[in-house]
Amino acid sequence: MTKMEKTSAFSRRALLKAGGALVVSIGMPVGLDTVLGVNAAYAQGARPPLVPNELASYIAVNADGTVSAFFGKMDMGHGLFVAIGQMVAEELDVKFNDVKVIMGDTATSVNQGGASGSTGVQLGGKQMRMAAAEARRVLVEMAAAKHALPADQLAVTDGSVHAKADPSKKASYAELIGGRYFNVQLDWNKEIGNLLYAPGKAKPKPYTEHKIVGQPIKRADVAPKVFCQEDFCTDVKVPGMMHGRMIRPPAAGSEPVKVDEASIKDIPGARVVWQKGFLGVVAEREWDAIQAAEKLKVEWSPSSVAFPGTAGLYDHIRAAPVRKRELGANVGNVDDAFKTAARVIEAEYEWPFQSHASMGPACALVEIKDGKVTCWSGSQKTHFVRDGVAAILKVPTEDVRTIWVVGPGSYGRNDAGDAAMDAAVLAQAVGRPVRVQYMREQGTGWDPKGPASIHRARAALDASGNVVAYDFVSKGFSRIDVLMNESNPADTLAGHLLGVPLRVNDGFGVPAEAYVFEHKRSAWETIPPLLDRASPLRSAHLRDPVGPQIHFASESFIDEVAAALNLDPIEFRLRHIKEPRDIAIIRAAAEKAKWETRASPRRDQRGEVVSGRGIAYCQRNGTRVAVIAEVEVNRTTGNIRARKFTVAHDCGQIINPDGLKLCIEGNIVQGVSRTLWEEVQFDKQAVTTIDWLTYPILDITEAPETIDVVLINHPEVGPSGAGEPSIRPVAAAIANAIYDATGVRIRRVPFSPDRVKAAMA
Repeated sequence: MTKMEKTSAFSRRALLKAGGALVVSIGMPVGLDTVLGVNAAYAQGARPPLVPNELASYIAVNADGTVSAFFGKMDMGHGLFVAIGQMVAEELDVKFNDVKVIMGDTATSVNQGGASGSTGVQLGGKQMRMAAAEARRVLVEMAAAKHALPADQLAVTDGSVHAKADPSKKASYAELIGGRYFNVQLDWNKEIGNLLYAPGKAKPKPYTEHKIVGQPIKRADVAPKVFCQEDFCTDVKVPGMMHGRMIRPPAAGSEPVKVDEASIKDIPGARVVWQKGFLGVVAEREWDAIQAAEKLKVEWSPSSVAFPGTAGLYDHIRAAPVRKRELGANVGNVDDAFKTAARVIEAEYEWPFQSHASMGPACALVEIKDGKVTCWSGSQKTHFVRDGVAAILKVPTEDVRTIWVVGPGSYGRNDAGDAAMDAAVLAQAVGRPVRVQYMREQGTGWDPKGPASIHRARAALDASGNVVAYDFVSKGFSRIDVLMNESNPADTLAGHLLGVPLRVNDGFGVPAEAYVFEHKRSAWETIPPLLDRASPLRSAHLRDPVGPQIHFASESFIDEVAAALNLDPIEFRLRHIKEPRDIAIIRAAAEKAKWETRASPRRDQRGEVVSGRGIAYCQRNGTRVAVIAEVEVNRTTGNIRARKFTVAHDCGQIINPDGLKLCIEGNIVQGVSRTLWEEVQFDKQAVTTIDWLTYPILDITEAPETIDVVLINHPEVGPSGAGEPSIRPVAAAIANAIYDATGVRIRRVPFSPDRVKAAMA
């Protein structure tokens, strides 16, 4: 199996940087001097600069013929490294097991955007595929020169270039370049930031020639994780390391005004680091750091914060001034259509703040030695951590290295980046390496939150019952109040507490679907944060940022309109969708689930426990998903049991169907948890859901019994993202199934037992 490696045999810190590269094309005949020239042009021992337009930044052939693929993203639990290994092996014509994917180390890879936006395969994989194709082209050119043959008379089998007519004329990749670096510059066709889209002169293989891509290869990292044979970020240790703990205020907006360091003098080696609002302790032993954080006596300034509290959240959102509004779809004249409507259907939906609630709170370690900074982090975006650490320490970026180490899981902008910044400040203050480990109440109480929001939907019907206009608007806290990466201290707790200037970031979203209405409008509106600096309710990206809440509302409302017209929910959807792939995905889910065509709700159920089914569908950046949920509702207890899901999934070309299926299953399980249980609660000055009791998540006894996955492969259109789309329709599918079972529409997440009982009452 492809291996994840934290370090490379090619030590990029130790090798010299070389200058530009020469790319040549070769004709026949050639002499020995030309052969030597080709090899000199294409290969060198010293490593070229680690920049996006160097082939060596992505691919290296080791002395033993294995291939190192330097990937500037990382795997956050989906087995992404397997798919990347498949794509690289396919283009290079080497065995899959001979590719080692080395991820997220800023010393060995360029910034490919980190793990974000379901772009691991869609963008990062595309870059690696193109780089591998270019590497193969170069290697074939080198072999052509060696054997004095035209390149088109050569073939590659398992990393060996050989003549088609005479297989004895061959040269392995190891012979051609093993142990040296490619000395080849890549062509640039399109650049976004430093993301390379189309390098080199080579064209990747047509999908009809794929032998490795598309195969269900299992990941090799599961057993080591299960049997505790793999080190996590929490396991990293360096000589002289101290342990750090952060001290957060009891009330948001408070700052320390007096710190009694004498209160921890009995704890060996304990030290206090206090800079403006930033307050932490370090000690030689972790338990001592924990004790110091608990015992340190701090006088806090009064807080002027007055949060609306959980009970007042949605009224606050409704009344809050709009800071930014942006239109999505805007077809026809929606306002005029509503004025002449024979009937108007409207509804409003509510979604709470939600925590990342990662399996373990964040951990990071920072060492400052000989003017160089090394940070070990489980962040999704190590290159941005590097930039943030450099900024907060005021050192050059080139003097900082961030090494990605597997963490407790991450679904967007969680607390991993904050931990790295805190560790950096502490390490600089005490002159020793510092490992910061958050406590559970800090991980859940102070991580950036998925934003709370409300969603209003209206449909205008004519006298014949046709939908002539559709209007949808979301209003809530910005999904980028804290940006999606930690490259700027202004987006971290440490930066806020140290008083860095703040900046305003507004963003939300609109439904992603293909419904066609004569008049259609969608828009989003953002409101100011409840507290702009060092807030426990900072809002940021949480898995599929704002996708679940938007589509909970939009797909619930589509169901409401279908019910009002006494139409089957799928029949109504297909009336208004023209896109062939969207139609196909809905039909595939219905066929697999053996959907019974009828209007909702069911009218034939009696007794305490009733059942129902519901569908929801969506798009996300080229991917289409339809989810059918089958649930049971206990009308006495209010308990919801989501027993079965059928998921039809179209993400273009499928690289690894085994990994894709597992990724979809993970999305469904987390989607059920966010729908049924997860809600950040808070009072006037603090978050009150700070552990697994107060912030419950789905437990194993509540997990779905069956998740049937239908994968639709479109290799001709290339891969689109799969890390997040299938979580997007889960809440709406469950809500629609509850309505089908009970005839009661629940418009606020989570569907906790108390809320369900109240709705049915």
